[in-house]
Amino acid sequence: MIAINGTPLPSPTSYKVSIQDLSKGERNVNGLLLLERIATKRKIDLSWKMLTQAQFSAILSLVSGVFFQVEYQDPQTGVRTGTFYCGDRTAPALSFVKGVVQYSEVSFSIIER
Repeated sequence: MIAINGTPLPSPTSYKVSIQDLSKGERNVNGLLLLERIATKRKIDLSWKMLTQAQFSAILSLVSGVFFQVEYQDPQTGVRTGTFYCGDRTAPALSFVKGVVQYSEVSFSIIER
């Protein structure tokens, strides 16, 4: 469903693509809005449940660069490729048994450059 720098990620538990228009707007003297669409970008919210430390570490390594290439399923165009960066990453731990962490969920957003 999604690959980063050519490496497929495990199928996410949650996958949400947002199509975002970047616009510049102002009102004229008559109060009419003048709007210029600068670009249309994608934001993808991803989460996985019950990953091991090794799985989480592998995913984090893929999104650790400032920018990276993403191939993903887009609801408007089908398969699409773009340059993205990663937002904050969260990983609540569920358990810590015999020195092994089990994460209940891992989530983050990637945003098109």
